Amino acid sequence: MSRDDPTFPKDAGQSPHTALLGSEFVGWDEASQTVTMRFAVRREVCTWRGGVQGGLVAGYLDDVMGYAFVAATGGAMAPLNLELSMSLIRLIPEGARLIGRGRVVKAGRRVIFLEGELYGEDGTLHARATSTAIPTPRPTPDSTGME
Repeated sequence: MSRDDPTFPKDAGQSPHTALLGSEFVGWDEASQTVTMRFAVRREVCTWRGGVQGGLVAGYLDDVMGYAFVAATGGAMAPLNLELSMSLIRLIPEGARLIGRGRVVKAGRRVIFLEGELYGEDGTLHARATSTAIPTPRPTPDSTGME
């Protein structure tokens, strides 16, 4: 899946959260149901410790796991989290370039199971998460998907 692929969300680069997180779509592997993304860590998401605030690490993981399900449904659906569990393995420093991988573990009509990881460019694992979600129509600038 590339930016020219019709299943790539057309507004992905315009979403406010995507802009804040510095998200960049890299690719989709249908066989493994895995999406790969890049993130540029901006100062605005960091604490005085010099690393990404924990709740915002969850935002990166939520983004990459969510895009895995969006890609798996050809851009028609998006997950709405019921539960997200995260392990912070090490500090993600300001200015870091991250590689995120998110997977659809299982997607049913009523429940979705997702997992994701964040790696440094050198392959070092920084954080991982799992999510239980429900499928909803993908939100757009004109519709929340909750109607």
